[in-house]
Amino acid sequence: MTETASLFALFTSSFLAATLLPGGSEAVLFGVLKTYPHTLWMALGLATVGNTLGGMVSFGMGWLVPQSKTLKHVERVRRFGAPILVLAWVPLIGDALCLAAGWLRLNPWQAALWMALGKAARYGVIAYAMG
Repeated sequence: MTETASLFALFTSSFLAATLLPGGSEAVLFGVLKTYPHTLWMALGLATVGNTLGGMVSFGMGWLVPQSKTLKHVERVRRFGAPILVLAWVPLIGDALCLAAGWLRLNPWQAALWMALGKAARYGVIAYAMG
């Protein structure tokens, strides 16, 4: 696989891993950085953007759910607002946070910013841990 194809696969896996589909982009990041270590910043950027865009798809799905009744556990997201989305990378709860934030109609620009900060930090820690 070429460098460009590897980076595209990283972006794609990062995007899909942040939606409701199962998948882990960490292994792809690991493979890209082991094979092409000089792509560190490009890989981190693409993984962060892909994962954030995937999170925003979940956010958008939440936005489409009618607000006919109060959903369980959403009050916590309402209380903390968009900054809670810094935890959108956390397995199992991250998707729920993104959906809840969309359902609450939080500011999408703030939501994307907080999501991106948390996801960038996670990918940065993974890359750092690799040595």
